[in-house]
Amino acid sequence: MKTQELFKVLEENQDKSLLFEYAPNLLVGANYHITEVKHLAIDSIDCGSQADAWKETIIQLWESPNESEKTEYMSVYKALAILNKVGKMKTYDMGAEVKFEYSNATFHTAQLFVNDFETKEGKLIVKLAVEKTDCKAKELCGVPEPQEAVSASAEPCCSPGGNCC
Repeated sequence: MKTQELFKVLEENQDKSLLFEYAPNLLVGANYHITEVKHLAIDSIDCGSQADAWKETIIQLWESPNESEKTEYMSVYKALAILNKVGKMKTYDMGAEVKFEYSNATFHTAQLFVNDFETKEGKLIVKLAVEKTDCKAKELCGVPEPQEAVSASAEPCCSPGGNCC
């Protein structure tokens, strides 16, 4: 999700509570705070010696141990006010990919991308997901793509008529 898309979703749901699902059926606690917004410009070289560059907006979520009993989630309105204040101090690249940085006692620190969102019962639930690492230069480096499974009707490779024995 791009930063611009996040702002649009937030603006359309200001009357709702803002929840984050960091793994299937696991929510960031109601005691979370938005503690940092990072505007990153990545300038990289991949394993195939190819240059790449892109921007990201990283929003850090932190659960306050002093508010662990809290049950009411931050409103979208309040979150949007925080993000708008940041935008006045440091302009967003609205085309940048947005990610949320989060961890807790049982979940490692990760930058999670927005996989989906849903609205229900007065809540905006932002569904986050882990993005796996990948090789961007597979073709250039000769890394084969995973092969499709062979159907049971195909001749086994090591049969008397097969070509590998």
